[in-house]
Amino acid sequence: MYNRLLETLKEFWGSAHPLRRISYMVMGFVALLVVVGCVIARVIISGLPPIHQLEEYTPSLTTRVFDSNNQLVAEFSAERRAFLPLSKIPLDMQNAVVAMEDDQFKTHYGVSPKGIARALVNDLIYRRKAQGGSTITQQISKLIFLTPEKTWIRKIREALLSMEIEISFSKQEILQFYLNQIYFGGGYYGVAAASKYYYGKDISELNLSECAMLAGLIPSPGSFSPFASQEKAKWRRSLVLNRMYEEGYISKTEKDAANKEPVPSRKPTAVATQAPYFVEYVRQQLEPKYGDQLWRGGMSIYTTLDLQWQKSAEEYYERRLASIDDEVNKERARRKGDDAKPLRLQGAFIIQDVKTGAIRAMIGGRDFRETQFNRATQAMRQPGSTFKPFVWMAAIQSGMTAATLEDDIPMAFYFDGRDWRLFEGATDQYSIDLATQPFVGNKDFQIWVPNNFDSKFLGKITLRRGLEQSRNLISVRLIDKLGPTTVVEVARKAGVKKPLNPVPSLSLGASAVPLAEMVNAIGTFINGGIQVEQFAVVRVEDQQGRVLEEHIPAEMEAFSPQQSYIMTNMMRGVVDRGTGARAGELKRPIAGKTGTSQDHRDMWFIGATPDVIAGAWMGYDDFATLSSRDWTGGGTVVPWWTAIMAEVLKDQPIREFPIPDNIVFVTIDPESGKIALPSCKKRFREAFIKGTEPKEYCSIEHGAAK
Repeated sequence: MYNRLLETLKEFWGSAHPLRRISYMVMGFVALLVVVGCVIARVIISGLPPIHQLEEYTPSLTTRVFDSNNQLVAEFSAERRAFLPLSKIPLDMQNAVVAMEDDQFKTHYGVSPKGIARALVNDLIYRRKAQGGSTITQQISKLIFLTPEKTWIRKIREALLSMEIEISFSKQEILQFYLNQIYFGGGYYGVAAASKYYYGKDISELNLSECAMLAGLIPSPGSFSPFASQEKAKWRRSLVLNRMYEEGYISKTEKDAANKEPVPSRKPTAVATQAPYFVEYVRQQLEPKYGDQLWRGGMSIYTTLDLQWQKSAEEYYERRLASIDDEVNKERARRKGDDAKPLRLQGAFIIQDVKTGAIRAMIGGRDFRETQFNRATQAMRQPGSTFKPFVWMAAIQSGMTAATLEDDIPMAFYFDGRDWRLFEGATDQYSIDLATQPFVGNKDFQIWVPNNFDSKFLGKITLRRGLEQSRNLISVRLIDKLGPTTVVEVARKAGVKKPLNPVPSLSLGASAVPLAEMVNAIGTFINGGIQVEQFAVVRVEDQQGRVLEEHIPAEMEAFSPQQSYIMTNMMRGVVDRGTGARAGELKRPIAGKTGTSQDHRDMWFIGATPDVIAGAWMGYDDFATLSSRDWTGGGTVVPWWTAIMAEVLKDQPIREFPIPDNIVFVTIDPESGKIALPSCKKRFREAFIKGTEPKEYCSIEHGAAK
């Protein structure tokens, strides 16, 4: 069969006329060209991406973080860029780019014959593909869809795709996309981001000279950047202005005036990350939810932060801690000479709304660049006497009052293998020594002898005075009566989440907790017993303004309003007459509690108005003992807490703590805790939950009243 077909073809070809043979050859060659052309076309077209990808294309955009007053705080970005509609991009910027990059943009259909011809001539002269001859539309094709290699197949694909883009989109849409996509160096994309990077301005504020300078950067931002070469930047700007003049966009007068202006010589102070510990706190909450979208999605994050309060807090905080550093290190150098290594004190500070739990300011340390460890939320430190309000609240819940008397006398405990137990009857140093002597040196028998800060004993005093003067032995005696687990439960209800060790020393703040939890928990008392969740993020929106998440308040009644008011009223006495007296300089109602941990490793103060609560901590990261035994939370932390809050509260109205129903006031004798008589030298108007007020009159013989 095959042989017969071959013989037939030979016979046909041999009998054909010579001219016919030639025509057959031409037809075959043409057919071959068509086939080859179809194959090549298929290869080229198959490499073109679908045009609808441009409609769906979302560039990597900057996510912005705003404070409660919509002030920009910080930005998250993989690439620094912002996307603007063409209507918000200055006309000078649009004209400068068109004049310099594609003067036929408004009339061509995606490719420029003149540009292609110029590119071909240059390619032949330089024997390499040195000229692009690309239109703005072709640059978009290359930027978004195609590889940057310089091959003829890619150039053909670029031209075809550019024409398809011109058919599918308007000139305004194409220019808008280009101006938002082009790279300007320094990691900044688009004219809006470039304006901030080079001039520190919003793009709407740019003048003609500035627009021209930016347009001149496009071919090679690294070479033409004013930060790299002032002369090259001016030369490029001059070229742009000349082209704008030639195209009729500007007058000669405008061109000459713009050429005389300086170009930027140094990078402006960019939108630096403000409140860095707060911003990082927000990032840690949102990144697990949104992943890469946080860095590339152009989201808007609205937070609880008050940037003005934050700045005030940072200023006074750093000034005071630096001053203490100088004082401590001078003393160390005096005592130890050149061998004394300078110490760097650390601190933390947080302000929170009492009613909502919104965090208004947060300082997690002195230098975020040095360490991102947030001492306001992550550091576990012993709160010392700042923990005592939880013990006192447990006492109030048990039926005690602010006027209840308790013994401020020596005491000692022993551990029997299961529990800590009080040495009964050991109420002075002699009896304590006698009771503990048999167990000295016994490793299996632990003894704990708590003491007051001043090593003094006041005898029977009211719970109010015990809290105001931060008497340790009163606190320990209360927890022994009420039980450590009861106090743990109170702290849990208030908002302390970290584990607490239910032992007698818990009453002195022996269990380490973060500052943020302590502030939130003490805030529960100030908030009338309503426990709220701390939060930093109010709302998150995507690039189109769609709400992705919004804070939903969560409240729980932990204590009655009456119990909480009694607790708050006693804490107010800490500022009015006690260890937090320096905060009284604010001349407004403040309830608070100071704290100093064992060996002066931690110093605290948490204070509140009816509206805001703020907590401060100070210490060394390595748990070193603070140098002077005279240093306490009241003496060192309260002063800078007060300086910060004086600025924060200066425009806030002065309000009294609200008094709930069923609270009665009785004038008592503060020594006996009973109703005062005319003969009582001291009188105090004490608050009680109705029904718990004293019924007996003072029986102490004070002598004649003066």
